[in-house]
Amino acid sequence: MELVALHRSLDQELVALLRGASLECLACGEFVMHAQGGSVFCPECGSQLADENALQTGLECVTQAG
Repeated sequence: MELVALHRSLDQELVALLRGASLECLACGEFVMHAQGGSVFCPECGSQLADENALQTGLECVTQAG
């Protein structure tokens, strides 16, 4: 029988958020919103996340935990 890790790494959590598999803010636990251009933001605490393509197109990516 093989052991399986129960906790995801931060990288896995961020990827899950970007592709829409997770809807929970990593900073405060509230629901996030997906905006056009592939960015994700939390209306509760103001955290924002975007992939590299969004940064190349000029969208601002600011992460703030409150």
